[in-house]
Amino acid sequence: MGAPNMLLAVVLAPLVASVVAGLFGGRIGRAASHWLCILGVAISTGLSFWVLGATVYEGYSFEGSVYTWAVIGDLHLEVGFLIDRLTALMMSVVTFVSLMVHIYTVGYMAHDEENWPEGSGAGANSYQRFFAYISLFTFSMLMLVMSNNFLQLFFGWEAVGLVSYLLIGFWSVRETAIIANLKAFLVNRVGDFGFLLGIAAIVSYTGSLDYQTVFDAAPGLRGETMMVMGDAPWAVLSFICIALFIGAMGKSAQAPLHVWLPDSMEGPTPISALIHAATMVTAGIFMVARMSPLFELSETALAFVLAIGAFTAFSMGLLGLVQHDIKRVVAYSTLSQLGYMTVALGVSAYGAAIFHLMTHAFFKALLFLAAGSVIIALHHQQDMRHMGGLRKYMPWTYWTALIGSLALIGFPGFSGFFSKDAIIEAVHHSELAGSHIAYWAVLSGVFVTALYSFRMFFLVFHGEERMDAHTREHCHESPWVVTGPLVLLAIPSVIIGALTAGPILFGDYFGAAIQVAPAHDVLAHLAEEWHGPLAFVTHGLTGVPFMLAMAGVVVAWFLYLVRPTWPARIAAALGPVYDILVNKYFFDWFNERVLMPLTRGVGTVFWRLGDQVLIDGLMVNGSADLVGAISRRVRRMQSGYLYHYAFAMVLGLSVLLGWLVLF
Repeated sequence: MGAPNMLLAVVLAPLVASVVAGLFGGRIGRAASHWLCILGVAISTGLSFWVLGATVYEGYSFEGSVYTWAVIGDLHLEVGFLIDRLTALMMSVVTFVSLMVHIYTVGYMAHDEENWPEGSGAGANSYQRFFAYISLFTFSMLMLVMSNNFLQLFFGWEAVGLVSYLLIGFWSVRETAIIANLKAFLVNRVGDFGFLLGIAAIVSYTGSLDYQTVFDAAPGLRGETMMVMGDAPWAVLSFICIALFIGAMGKSAQAPLHVWLPDSMEGPTPISALIHAATMVTAGIFMVARMSPLFELSETALAFVLAIGAFTAFSMGLLGLVQHDIKRVVAYSTLSQLGYMTVALGVSAYGAAIFHLMTHAFFKALLFLAAGSVIIALHHQQDMRHMGGLRKYMPWTYWTALIGSLALIGFPGFSGFFSKDAIIEAVHHSELAGSHIAYWAVLSGVFVTALYSFRMFFLVFHGEERMDAHTREHCHESPWVVTGPLVLLAIPSVIIGALTAGPILFGDYFGAAIQVAPAHDVLAHLAEEWHGPLAFVTHGLTGVPFMLAMAGVVVAWFLYLVRPTWPARIAAALGPVYDILVNKYFFDWFNERVLMPLTRGVGTVFWRLGDQVLIDGLMVNGSADLVGAISRRVRRMQSGYLYHYAFAMVLGLSVLLGWLVLF
């Protein structure tokens, strides 16, 4: 199989499975649909791992077009692939996590018919439709990460947004699900508007959509300015990078465009894991890393990225402390960890951002699927105040959730330790404007992460049992189709960091795929102190992040197991501060009470003045009325009398002769 054909097989296998399951799922049945989709993603996973091995051990790479859609002058609109080590790593992470989610879905969605009203047409073949959606999601993400041009990048970008809309609102008979998917769609359109402006500026100034052509032309744009608003000139590269990053803010849920992500929990748990772990929310992180040749030319853009990431990392973690829904705690954890990745991008530690993206994909998918296992066992109860003591009922879920939690807080030796500590140290070594404040934000976030993570862990698995008698009687471990993926995700959550930290963080793993200016290369400074994973762990045991993480665990243990009445008293004592956290900094209030009425008002003005008055009133109906008025007057001249017509002919001839004589 040739390289282009093999790469096409990677993306087309889940697409073909999605089409068949979506269009013919009712005929082929549930089992055939899920096995077909699992097989399609398994093929993509196997080929992705082969590509990863070939890029690492054989130096394999590919860059080229596989299909030309259109040519407009010198602008080529193509479908093409760029395969290097960055792409191969992303392909492997996306497909492996997606495969685990596909297998898990067989167990989680086994009784999905119970989620629909009896006789509901929307619930017909919902099981098959869900598998078609998640396979289509995988195809969309692969098209995004494998693209070699901005057109295909934008296609994948919008495709994952569209499918996420379908999946978040999958249970369409629930009003909350419909509100959540509409919210996700609209918020992402805000980010995508900036993303599209950035691509338009790239085409305008470079005349190309091809990555390499744009990267080669970028240094020549230094010193170029453009007028955006008013008379103040903007550096072209800064505008391009900030506009692209606004797109990333929407997809990767950076404040203030983060509000859609917690509400996406209204979708089934498998899609929560797929969106939050390795696909949609990481698209923005990957995009900025891929665009490193552009971002490295604008310190203004890097400082903007750093500020947004630092605020998101710390502030969103605090919100996890006041959530009672088990999935929302994990969701706010995702927001915080995405902030860490964004901070790494801002200090030019692109390798650390991608490394944390990889480790986070495994342990965050693990935590979401573990939460789903708990939800199954408790008959779809998601409130942690009605859980407790599940350790003895669900041992497999308990131990895998513990592994995921330890990886999340960065416990030494676990995968999250290597990636999170590297980000913190990278920020500490950076000299970029704002890096000092960002360092304290990510350092403080370690304590917050440990506190909300083990608050959730202790409330769910330890302490007194707070379930009702019926739930307690029927509580048991989930079937192997659910626990199997948990175990398979727990393994890399433990070992992948130690195995890959050296080459990815401090080696030349990414090669030319990521470009860093020498003045910004903080990871190069850290590499001088790298003496292997064991030394890194040993050093970490004496570091401030470890002490803060342990402090968070101890505080969580004390508050929720030793003194379980204290959290309510602390919340009452905090008063306004607690209210601010419960109301999520009033972002939703501002959007619903200020932005929405304002935009509706502006839309109404444009509708009434622009559409009804100008277009319909003057241009459409007005032109028709004018023609009618003229016709009514001209019609009076058609009297039917011959001498009237003869007089008109003579009058016309006289006017014509007079014109010829005079002029």
